[in-house]
Amino acid sequence: MDKQQLHLQSILEFSVGQATSAGRKDVNEDAIGIRIPDVELMTTKGAVALIADGVSAAEAGREASETCVHNFLSDYYSTPESWSVKKSARQVLTALNRWLFGQSQRFVDSRRGYVSTLSVVIFKSHSAHIFHVGDSRVYRLRNNILEQITRDHAMPISEQQSYLTRAMGLDINLDVDYQQETLRAGDVFFLSTDGVHDFMTDKKMSALLCQHSDDLELACQQLIAGALENNSHDNLSCQLLRIDALPAQQVNDVVSRLTALPFPPFLKAGMVLDGYKIIREIHASSRSQLYIVEDVESAKQYCMKTPSVNFEDDPAYIERFVMESWIGSRINNAHVVKVIEQQRKKKFLYYLTEYISGITLGQWMKEHPKPPVEEVVFLVEQIGRGIRALHRKETLHQDIKPDNIIIDRNGVVKIIDFGSCHVAGIAEIAAPFIRDVALGTATYSAPEYVVKKRPGPQADMFSLALLTYEMLSGRLPFDGKLEYCKTPQDFLGTRYTPVYQLNPLVPVWIDGALRKALRYHPERRHHEVSEFVYELQHPNNQYLEKRFQPLVQKDPLLFWKFMAGVLAATQLISLYLLLK
Repeated sequence: MDKQQLHLQSILEFSVGQATSAGRKDVNEDAIGIRIPDVELMTTKGAVALIADGVSAAEAGREASETCVHNFLSDYYSTPESWSVKKSARQVLTALNRWLFGQSQRFVDSRRGYVSTLSVVIFKSHSAHIFHVGDSRVYRLRNNILEQITRDHAMPISEQQSYLTRAMGLDINLDVDYQQETLRAGDVFFLSTDGVHDFMTDKKMSALLCQHSDDLELACQQLIAGALENNSHDNLSCQLLRIDALPAQQVNDVVSRLTALPFPPFLKAGMVLDGYKIIREIHASSRSQLYIVEDVESAKQYCMKTPSVNFEDDPAYIERFVMESWIGSRINNAHVVKVIEQQRKKKFLYYLTEYISGITLGQWMKEHPKPPVEEVVFLVEQIGRGIRALHRKETLHQDIKPDNIIIDRNGVVKIIDFGSCHVAGIAEIAAPFIRDVALGTATYSAPEYVVKKRPGPQADMFSLALLTYEMLSGRLPFDGKLEYCKTPQDFLGTRYTPVYQLNPLVPVWIDGALRKALRYHPERRHHEVSEFVYELQHPNNQYLEKRFQPLVQKDPLLFWKFMAGVLAATQLISLYLLLK
């Protein structure tokens, strides 16, 4: 997807200013940085401002603060564009903290090594994402009212001294405060180290910010000068970022961007589109068409997906269609279909994927009604690898079903179709329309989608477990009643039939893994797809023990229902004998 297609709306516009000074010290152990990237990264990753204060008592405070700033700015923009801000920043901060802590182990007292405070603000779409550890601060000036957003992680030991309870590099485990704030045009974010805010009142800082609102560089210099006048004995640093404009457009503007490329005409075998000869149509629905095509120049075959003309004026549909190729192009895994990067300029809206000669999993199940258990596990392992590749990009497939799994002639499994994918990083980008939500097939969907709970990786795993059960037994679990459930009570009222009762060749421990993966509550399932696959391959003794538990332990409700029935029958028989 090119920049014009991804950049669905105008970007944030800023005015910025920053300043830093050693003050009365010989060395400046503060570090500051601001990065406002180009249009594409600004849309997917946002702009970053951060400030760090190397701990004076630490022997490598300066190196720690500089490392925090430089490495964060570099590493954050290297994380996948599909990741959310929260995941991207936390991954970078965790890795950075562990490196600093490791470096500190060279010192006799590790608390005097690579230790620094760090406050980060990431501006993306209509939100500010704030990450904070230590006693540097983030303020917001809104309507001439200055508000401290972060809280200090410091414990006072006297009027002049305090020690940090949390900081970068202080401990192997990092506890970072995170919050998300909605942006308004005119908001001013003010980041400072304690050399500034500890020596000026909020009232004085607010007055200076309002007085020099047209020159943020001068405002920063005046804040530092004011703190020095009040006998600041520390390094002094501050940053100001004013939100001049938010991403906001009219729907018509977005439509014009999205429809820069027209929909393709109706295609028939033999026609040539952008150098690709149409061989035949292999699938058509109300939402799209899929063709096998041949590159006229190279004679290579591909699959071409085209949008349905039914949605030619629907910006939500067009955005989702455009996103499909963007998602696929960022997944590089042998078990996920590859989106082809085209060299020739496109004249129409469509995208290409590799052509896979094979059959769908649905066809495979018809041809293999009683497959060997090890073959099923082999296929499920491959599907799991593909799902994990998506999850590593913080992307949910949301439509794992037999028709979206292809098995090629070599037995290699590939997941296809990105039409229902949810990408955390893209979901954070505001749009002036309600986004298209094309969720998967009800038969293979997790309960979360029906009861309106926020789905996570366990939702795709639930669908994978449904497929596994069906491959092993020839039937869907819960007697196929899940697609008719509408409420939590409906789901909890279904009854699970052990798969080994339908297929005696399935080991008990495989059924135990399936039972766990198919639980109603996501938190009671496996945490990762890899855990589920592992349990299909390696016996878990807990599942073996549960099978041989007394009924009163295994299913107390069923046990007491049975006992109540026995008691009632006994009483009826006794009554009959007495009255006879």
